[in-house]
Amino acid sequence: MWGWILWVVAGLLMVGLGGFLALVVIMRTKNRRGLLLVRRFGRRFGRPMEMRTAGEPGASAAVIRHVGRRSGAPYATPIGVYPLDDDFLVYLPYGPEVDWLRNILAAGSAELRVEGRTHLVAPRVVEPAEALPHRSTADRRVARLFGVTDFLVLERAPVASGGAA
Repeated sequence: MWGWILWVVAGLLMVGLGGFLALVVIMRTKNRRGLLLVRRFGRRFGRPMEMRTAGEPGASAAVIRHVGRRSGAPYATPIGVYPLDDDFLVYLPYGPEVDWLRNILAAGSAELRVEGRTHLVAPRVVEPAEALPHRSTADRRVARLFGVTDFLVLERAPVASGGAA
């Protein structure tokens, strides 16, 4: 009886390990089809769950609000941000060709909600040499494992009185 249970557990572990290795290969090689599948999966399953708490105190993700560069429609996208002095650092594991980034680069600004506070930010794509020295050794290892070579700095824009802080 225990024999088949061990085979099932071993099979599930192998499928999970295979999926993880496939994800690493896709992210490192920036394979267009693979990235499209990963992004679609995240959009379908991950984003709805993240958006429930994104930007709120204690949430693992912030939310960036932007306007479509062609449609003019408002969008909200959950992203991971890291503090960088008074600004924020964002890893771009899919590269700089994602729609939300193209939208905020075209607009020149966006609203970022982090830990319950809303900030007006201006985007600036930066090289790893500028971004990685500000991260921990573990964060640099993860970036290297997944082949992350693109980073974004969201600089807090000065706000007039009565605006977001």
